[in-house]
Amino acid sequence: MTALSRYTRLESTGCWRTVPSDSGREVVVSFGKATLVLAEGSGQPLAHWSLPAVARLNPGQAPALFAPDEAGSETLEINDEIMVAAIETVRASVARRKSNPRQVRWGVIGAASAATLIAAAIWLPASLRQEALKVVPLPKRTEIGATLLGHMQQRLGPACRDPLGSEALDRLHDRILGETGQAVVLPLGPATPLALPGGIVVLSREMIERAAEPAVVAGQLLAARAAQGEADPLAHLLDDAGPWATMRLLTTGNLATDALASHADRLLAEESPALGPDILGPAFAQAEVAITPFALDRDPTGVTVADLVAADPYAEGDAPLLITDSEWVALQGICQGG
Repeated sequence: MTALSRYTRLESTGCWRTVPSDSGREVVVSFGKATLVLAEGSGQPLAHWSLPAVARLNPGQAPALFAPDEAGSETLEINDEIMVAAIETVRASVARRKSNPRQVRWGVIGAASAATLIAAAIWLPASLRQEALKVVPLPKRTEIGATLLGHMQQRLGPACRDPLGSEALDRLHDRILGETGQAVVLPLGPATPLALPGGIVVLSREMIERAAEPAVVAGQLLAARAAQGEADPLAHLLDDAGPWATMRLLTTGNLATDALASHADRLLAEESPALGPDILGPAFAQAEVAITPFALDRDPTGVTVADLVAADPYAEGDAPLLITDSEWVALQGICQGG
């Protein structure tokens, strides 16, 4: 099952109920060789669900509700959009294997169109790229982002997942960037905030724990979004992977594993440039976030960030509350429970 190889290091928390009347038990959800593994926080497995048999009980709704079979007497509730997208991808892969081979898969446009795309890959790579950016839907972007994140976790460790810390991070993310996508904290990097396809923002444990207040982490989220400017993270990936990878995405709906792994490595190796007030100033003002704490986190002396401090929309007044004090304490301990 090739879809599984992308998610071997992906983990999230979930609420497991063995019967409908059960109050629920928090478990760690991960992928096995052919199973969805439900385990205690210590790593001790509690249940193994056969991936080909896993059923989604509430398509399109959140949080997602899965069961080990269509009966649904035992359930697993998951809020993590990245894990939900990964499970749905594997389920779709299984469904395609069971379906009629004549059935049209996502993105397959026929031999004639494929020939046209081959020509486009040779002569019109910019047009091919633009077409991909127009037609690739959000669920597919989230899947691609989750795959990139999985490659990063192989190098930087599994995402920090303390429940209260994760809830606080989700609240801060939604306040700053909206409810599409999510923020993830990795224990050993990256060096700078990263924006991945599907609205996934990757921060490091060090960024969270050194921050003096929530506005610093809010600033990291804004910096990740601002660093991409008008560009789409998927566009960055396609530019890196090349026109033939773009053609493959359009014709099969997939990107090669080595192309994704290579792009993940490149993102981790490239340090994003320090943005100035011309870009960060409007972003912070629109999000109603004070810029001074973020600037002083970058340079505690204030010498090299005086222009950022001067652009603070709240230099003479209090900025709106981002998260509560208790949520801030929980967020700073997000890596303590995992």
